[in-house]
Amino acid sequence: MKNVIYLRRSRKVVVQPGRHVLPDKYMATALKNIEYLGFTFSRPLMEALRTLSVEEFTAIYHQLVADLKSLLGANVNFKPMYPNFPEQVMLVSQAELYLNAIYHYITLELPEHETIERLPLLDQVDLKIIDLGSQEDFDQTIRNLIAANGSISEQDKEDIEWVIAACDDLGAVLPDEIPLKENVGFVVGALLKYNKASLGLVGQYVKTATDVLRLAVALSDGDVSLAANTKFRKFKRAERRLLLGLLDRCGNIVEDMLRYKHRWIRLGEISHPAEYKNRYAHCQEAFDILRNNKPYETFNGKVELALRRKDTLLAAALLKTRAGELARRLDHLLRLSGDALQVMDRFAEVADQVSTPVLLQVMAHFSHRQEMRELRTFFPKGNVAKAMAIPNTLPGIHPDACAAVVDICERTLIRRFSELPPLGTVYIDESLKQYLMPFSQRSASKALRTIVRGSRVKMPEGDTIRFFLWWKEGMVNGKHTGRVDIDLSAVMYNKNWKYVEHISYTNLRSDKYKAAHSGDITSAPQGACEFIDLHIPSIVRYGGRFIVASLNSFTEQPYCDLPECYAGWMMRQAPKTGEVFEPSTVADKIDLTADTQIAIPVILDLVERTVIWTDLALKQHPYYYNNVEGNQKGMVLMGKAMTTLTKPTLYDLFTLHATARGRKVEHADEADTVFAVDRGVTPYDISTIMSEFVV
Repeated sequence: MKNVIYLRRSRKVVVQPGRHVLPDKYMATALKNIEYLGFTFSRPLMEALRTLSVEEFTAIYHQLVADLKSLLGANVNFKPMYPNFPEQVMLVSQAELYLNAIYHYITLELPEHETIERLPLLDQVDLKIIDLGSQEDFDQTIRNLIAANGSISEQDKEDIEWVIAACDDLGAVLPDEIPLKENVGFVVGALLKYNKASLGLVGQYVKTATDVLRLAVALSDGDVSLAANTKFRKFKRAERRLLLGLLDRCGNIVEDMLRYKHRWIRLGEISHPAEYKNRYAHCQEAFDILRNNKPYETFNGKVELALRRKDTLLAAALLKTRAGELARRLDHLLRLSGDALQVMDRFAEVADQVSTPVLLQVMAHFSHRQEMRELRTFFPKGNVAKAMAIPNTLPGIHPDACAAVVDICERTLIRRFSELPPLGTVYIDESLKQYLMPFSQRSASKALRTIVRGSRVKMPEGDTIRFFLWWKEGMVNGKHTGRVDIDLSAVMYNKNWKYVEHISYTNLRSDKYKAAHSGDITSAPQGACEFIDLHIPSIVRYGGRFIVASLNSFTEQPYCDLPECYAGWMMRQAPKTGEVFEPSTVADKIDLTADTQIAIPVILDLVERTVIWTDLALKQHPYYYNNVEGNQKGMVLMGKAMTTLTKPTLYDLFTLHATARGRKVEHADEADTVFAVDRGVTPYDISTIMSEFVV
């Protein structure tokens, strides 16, 4: 399992050197076989594998192939309705397409088609290198995850939990501090689950009442972001004592508890603080205030009163004691204030107390504040990847005030980063301007390569994008899903987001440009698949620019209730050669496991030839049938929102680090530290970025 995690996260494996000499034919055969999957070995990995016995090498090879196939989605049999796709769909008459669809809808059987032998794959594929790793590097990978200064995904949590369960030396993976409170609740919960926690170890991480609440939520398998309510399980007496003991040590807890008043009342009903009123009198008093609605003046109440009276100087003076809150409310204060200079002076006095993620976001916000874009886009906290877009109606702020805020943030960050170890000479790839900074990954789906929503990935060479979808119906948690029909669609828009056309089960091919769907399969007891081919030059010539890839659960099961469902895309230079699904051409694959029925994994910008990573869910109840026609309004809104985001980029972040603790150079070969898309620290090294650079 360790190498499964390591391969997925870092494209590395750990191999313990042996004392044998592996015959060349085994190494050559293995390399040739994994080329089919688009991978090869680095020289250090080959040298380590050559020291193994045939039996040891064979065991590692078979496991590696199984893991790679699973990552790519190549571990299943892709059998589309039209096996000779795409040419077959383009040549068959509309009448035959219609009759085949009706036959399938009535019988759930696929029409019989003779499979024509396909030419071997003619596409030139750049092989991805699997490198030799080490136990120390693997431990550091997990340590970086735990120490991330931003929320982590469900897949990240699964990896951390496995390591905590299997690790004998927790000191190798547990950092001295866990900056993000959500991660505190999850990690401490995992330590308790596997009986690896002491009060001293837990106490160093749990510092506030909300930390204790997150821990109780984690022990109940709930949402540690606290975006959703959790049904608390019954706690053992020892667990109740631990929760109350930790809470009692947290100082002034009442105001913190009032933020989640009703959840604390429910937790109090389960933890029975009155039984320990003598031991934990502080807790008993706090629960008494919550349960009996006793008056208690809160900090936020004072701030809101000042804002209602438009006394921004008083509000700013209060917020100075909580620098992060002052930073988050700075735009509001500057809009209300008649004396922006005094507000900024107060912010400047406490800017060094504001966390790095907040400073970076404030700096990016005010850098683009004058642009007055059409939409403001938010990503609500929670485990489902949703986005909210609203009209941008913010009143203006004087440009000098915006520039001053940016300057304060920038100078504060440079001072902070200058205290870190020097980087030497630094190369920063200009392409990193297209990759957004990671702050919140809690709702990120498991993917072959995970990057931040809104980031733009350059398309590989080739003229045809091929989307693919695979799903299966069956038993989940002892209950059968029933018939499952997931639909793959691609909607085309022009540069102004005006609808052009769509390719879906309702329109299997275009008469205006080269685009085709492999056929609508509506049941998947053995698994089912769908494909869409889009020929980029012909679409652009016709006036198309944006393509929104959409996945719709027509039978209305949420993806989290399916045994398996994933989608992805590949770039094909010669789409009529090779198999319909060629693992070596897979650019990315994303597992669909969210509690939603509609997903938008990517948006394509065909003019700029970029893939915009979205990994989003639309609302569960569409306007009409759950298909592409029923969700046009929502798709356009999400498309506009995701293509006009103004968020901090990795280029911004690394430039600040280079200014603070290095010297920029023009060429990567001259640099001690490289930040680039394909070498050094890359956009896919999210845990490293969040733990070592967003500090």
